Amino acid sequence: MFRALVKILFLLIVLSIVVSAQDEPKKINSRPQPTADPATPQAKPEPFDKADVKTMASQCVRLETEAGNIELELYPEQAPETVRNFLNLTALGLYNTTTFARVVPGFVIQGGDLATREVSSVAIALRSRKTIPDEPNSIPHERGVLSMARTDEPHSASTHFFILVSVSPDLDGKFAAFGRVIKGMEIVDAINKVPVVNERPDKPVRLKKAIVFPCESKPA
Repeated sequence: MFRALVKILFLLIVLSIVVSAQDEPKKINSRPQPTADPATPQAKPEPFDKADVKTMASQCVRLETEAGNIELELYPEQAPETVRNFLNLTALGLYNTTTFARVVPGFVIQGGDLATREVSSVAIALRSRKTIPDEPNSIPHERGVLSMARTDEPHSASTHFFILVSVSPDLDGKFAAFGRVIKGMEIVDAINKVPVVNERPDKPVRLKKAIVFPCESKPA
């Protein structure tokens, strides 16, 4: 009788231990692997993000407009981040189908407004809001010079650029000049002569395509 009671008591103890173990919550991994939040936009690397000054200086840009082609050489030694931004926008095709939406006769033609593209997207709209640091430098704002437009706020340049058709020393030290027309200045002049109302062309000239290409070797 006594042995039977001992066996029953032993079985009850074992059963209690098993039930207790089943009821114990599973341990949570104390070192979970980090995962990217799909709701957080990640900035994608752009073609010239890591390019050095020498690499950028070896690249030129061709603006293939409805009025003809304009070729530009760039000066990253004077404005490295401005040139990097311009090359990235060009290489990504973001300037394609934009227009020269501002024209001041005898002064400048201005392009680069991504809002004037024939086709846009949320990603393009977000890219158009990315700004770059101001890089005023020693390049004089004279005929044929390429410079970066911005608002009165510091470090507000984004995608808009302008090409001068006359000398404008009042812009020196305020805006980031970063290139120059090497071919097609007659096209710049033609765009500058289109009919305008309050600096807005009646029929803006469209930039069909902008491409990056290796500059021709300069004579020593």
